[in-house]
Amino acid sequence: IIKKFDGEYLVRGGKSEVVEGDWNFLRTVVVRFPNYETAIKWYNSEEYAPIKKIRTDNSEGNCIIIEGN
Repeated sequence: IIKKFDGEYLVRGGKSEVVEGDWNFLRTVVVRFPNYETAIKWYNSEEYAPIKKIRTDNSEGNCIIIEGN
């Protein structure tokens, strides 16, 4: 589904160290999309909805979509 929306995974977990502030998560995932609008379409898509439900029903986390420069 990420590929369908022209996204690519930049980070899917791996070794990390909190050097400032609080980050109480064992896994971090970063996905890049061509633009903000595509990321929003992916997040709200019918294709992602069942996967989102599995994720939210079985884990705690945060999700943020940021427009980059």
